[in-house]
Amino acid sequence: MALAEETEMTEAEIDAFLSRHETGVLALADSGTPYAIPISYGYDTESATFYMRLVSTPESEKRQFLESSPRVRLVVYEEADEGQTYQSVVAVGTIDEIDPEDLTAAHIEQYGEAKRPLFEIWGQSKPDLNIQLYEFEPTDLSGRRTEIKRDD
Repeated sequence: MALAEETEMTEAEIDAFLSRHETGVLALADSGTPYAIPISYGYDTESATFYMRLVSTPESEKRQFLESSPRVRLVVYEEADEGQTYQSVVAVGTIDEIDPEDLTAAHIEQYGEAKRPLFEIWGQSKPDLNIQLYEFEPTDLSGRRTEIKRDD
């Protein structure tokens, strides 16, 4: 029989975890319809803010959901120690699009530090790609670690 011990991560552990990773799953909803996509992000530990460059086409679901529902949930997770440890961080709040005209030197520095989007894979040429910059300062940020103790 396996026993699981679950603990809350501290703020420092959450910051270290998010800084160590570069991808997560961004979830949105519109009128009860869920939408979740893998994304790449940059994370600033001083302000607990995520920075994202999201790429879409005019007809994409991603663009429709982002336009209709700025309230989001971002989940970053990992499995380690051959399935003995699971960690995850969940960030909840409102995502804000940054207009290129409103970019500050601080924004440019953060987007420069952010990882390049890893999920920009297109099967064919996309002439109308739109790159939108987003800033996400969550209103709720929590993390958990689960340690599995298995009887052999």
